[in-house]
Amino acid sequence: MKKILQLLTVFALVIACNFAMAQGKAKIVFDEMEHNFGSFKEADGVQTTTFKFKNSGDVPLVLSNVRASCGCTTPKYTREPVAPGESGTIDVSYNPKNRPGSFNKTVTVSSNAENATVVLKISGTVAQREKTLAEEYPRTIGELRVKTNYVSFAKLKMGETATQELELVNDTDKPIEVGFRTVPGHLTAKVEPSTIPAHSKGNLIVTYDSKKVDEYGFTSHRIYLSLNGSNDYKNSVGVSATIEEDFSVLTPEQLANAPVAAFEPTSFDFGDMKQGDKKSHTFQLTNNGKSELLIRRVRSSCGCTAVAPSKKVIAPGETAPIEVTFDSRGKRGRQSKSITVITNDPKNPTATLRVSSNIITTAG
Repeated sequence: MKKILQLLTVFALVIACNFAMAQGKAKIVFDEMEHNFGSFKEADGVQTTTFKFKNSGDVPLVLSNVRASCGCTTPKYTREPVAPGESGTIDVSYNPKNRPGSFNKTVTVSSNAENATVVLKISGTVAQREKTLAEEYPRTIGELRVKTNYVSFAKLKMGETATQELELVNDTDKPIEVGFRTVPGHLTAKVEPSTIPAHSKGNLIVTYDSKKVDEYGFTSHRIYLSLNGSNDYKNSVGVSATIEEDFSVLTPEQLANAPVAAFEPTSFDFGDMKQGDKKSHTFQLTNNGKSELLIRRVRSSCGCTAVAPSKKVIAPGETAPIEVTFDSRGKRGRQSKSITVITNDPKNPTATLRVSSNIITTAG
């Protein structure tokens, strides 16, 4: 009987302790756990919503941490202990600056409540704001604004003519007369209208005649403008194109008898070099085709690399050296330079050779 009473006493104590533990917890209950801001403009600025919660437990509720999933979301929250039956708030703000489009973010709430981790969610859509004129036309040519001060014709076949336009914006309170100081001979340029009224737009129209440039590969030139008679050399527009030989006109017989360019090797490492030293290597170019191989152009990636082909016309079966000299002055560390060789090989008109080295500097 005594043992039974002891067991009942222990059982009662366990129940009492469990009951006390169950009663001794805070509990966080939110009115809502998600909020949709809907659609709003970026110009509307920071958007804020308030999540309200209540402590439905029996001990004070303490929020130990409120953490947003990204820096664009900033939470503020009640930091004092919240007594049982009392309420608190968490303010969640979203900054839409430079963040157009839909968003879904979370805020993780950590506390001493029995539901120790709670995740709140915010969502919405930021409408794209209208760009300012300066943002839409970020570059300037004198007092004119442009989206770019560069006209690229990409690839042109030798003999091809192409035209592109560049929009010019006069955002000043006076008209601007646009003329030309210098225009390369293979380009023609005009501005319509030649005098752009205040707060108006015009167009620079550039035509590229590849027959007149007489150069293969990448070419880059500048058109120098005159604004209201000014001769400021800074008022210019870059024009580039990559001129390629038109092999589409060749007959099957001509292709079968075409030249074939073969380089040996295609890369060379000079190894370690003392800063200021020069080293040379000779690449061999062999014509494995049935007609003359013509070297149209040889171009290095920087002025530190000099290239000297021994000849421009290579007969079938003939091998010609191409000497490359690398000057390490002003260089340090690992260096890699390229040499572009353009020929009339229809299958491989553009070949790239590479030289590399490790430049060692001595402390002094």
